Order: sequence, then structure tokens, then C-alpha cells
Amino acid sequence: MNIDKGLKNRLEVVFAPLNKRGAEKAFPSPSSLSTALEKLIPAKDVVTVNVGPQVAALFATAAVEVWLRAIHSFLISASLTDASPIWASATGYYSSHYSVRALAHLLGHFQLFRRKRIVHLNLQNGQLICAFDPKQAGDREHRLYWKLVKHDTHFISDPLFTENEPDLDASDVGHRDRANYADHLFQFLSFRALDEVVLKARIQFISQIEFTTPPIPKRSRFPDVESVQVIAYHRIVKFREFL
Repeated sequence: MNIDKGLKNRLEVVFAPLNKRGAEKAFPSPSSLSTALEKLIPAKDVVTVNVGPQVAALFATAAVEVWLRAIHSFLISASLTDASPIWASATGYYSSHYSVRALAHLLGHFQLFRRKRIVHLNLQNGQLICAFDPKQAGDREHRLYWKLVKHDTHFISDPLFTENEPDLDASDVGHRDRANYADHLFQFLSFRALDEVVLKARIQFISQIEFTTPPIPKRSRFPDVESVQVIAYHRIVKFREFL
């Protein structure tokens, strides 16, 4: 993938402070980024705020931490494939969502839910700058981050990513909504505890599935667990490749 020079420069600057830390000290305490950004919210007549490298580095650690959540959720989904199609589907969706959110943080976007702001990090003439946009009614996390990634020039032509429209049949969040909110699913099987050998075999199977068009899960095929897991796996890989 060809990465825009401006974004590459910004990522190098954002990750630079982490080069001086050991792995055990790389990740800050919970909510560090949102807390730091809330303190920087500008007055109404101010559009942007200069930020230091330590605050900007929190976008990097937030991206990596959320990506680790994607991997964790994928492992749970794979382990529940036979035990619970409902939860294999739901956790597989969250794996995809976390990968998309991780990419959004890499691209410099973060939503302050409590303060109703959407923050965009940029590098201008060597200075790191945050713009604080007001959050609109439709800017819900499971649409906002997906839209920001899909509209980015690096992903706009990548069919692995969508705007996650809930009203479509082929829709990640629409399929998730079926698992979470539909009545009378009755997808209850005899529960079987996690088996490491079976889990490894499932992941290997998912990783070797070939496709020409990403299999976006469909509500009409619920529980479309295989599609959910295939695209979750490849979105995890895409983040690693991009970074």
C-alpha cells in the first residue's frame, strides 16, 4: 500500500515519543487520550489547538490498544464458533469494529463522547494541531469511525471497508443488530468449553479462505459466522500491514 507522505510524516512524529519507552511503559492508564483532549477543548471562537508530542502519542497507543482488542475479540469469536453462533457473530463484529476504530485513530480521529466533540489530529509546518468539531446527531461510533476510514484516500477503494450502513442486508452492524436485538433467534446449542486445538484449527481455516469480493455478512443469512470471522481476520491483518 502506498501511504501519503503527509500521513507517513505525521505517524513518524506521533510514534516518535514511544521509541524512548520500554514495552512495559508504552501504554498509559485507561482514558488517557480522552482525558487529555477534554482539557484542550477550545473556546467557541477557536478552531484549532496546538498539542505536544506526548498528547499526540496517545493517538498511537490508542490505535494499537484498540487493535489488540480486535485480536482478543476475534479469538473469542473463533472459540465460540460451534458453542454459540449468536456470540460468535457478535464478538466477530466487534473484532471488525475495533480494527476500523484502530485505523481511524492512526489517521488522527477520536470521538469525545461525553463532550460531544470529534477531534482530528494534523501536522502543519512541523506543528501538531487538533481540530475540535462538534458532534452531530448521526455521529454514532459504529458509523462515525467506519465513515472516516472509508472516506480516507487510503481506503476509499478498498472493498474490505464499508460505511457500515445499518439498513442494508449486507452490513456488518446490521448483522450485529440481528444478533443483539432480534427476537426469537433460538440459536442455542449445547455449550462446549474452549479447546485450544480446535481454536487453532478454526483460525487456520479462516486465514486460508480465498475470496475476490470481501464477504460482508448479511442479515438474511444470520448467523453468517464464517463471513463475520473472515472479514474480521483480514481487517486485523490490514491494520498491521498499514502500520
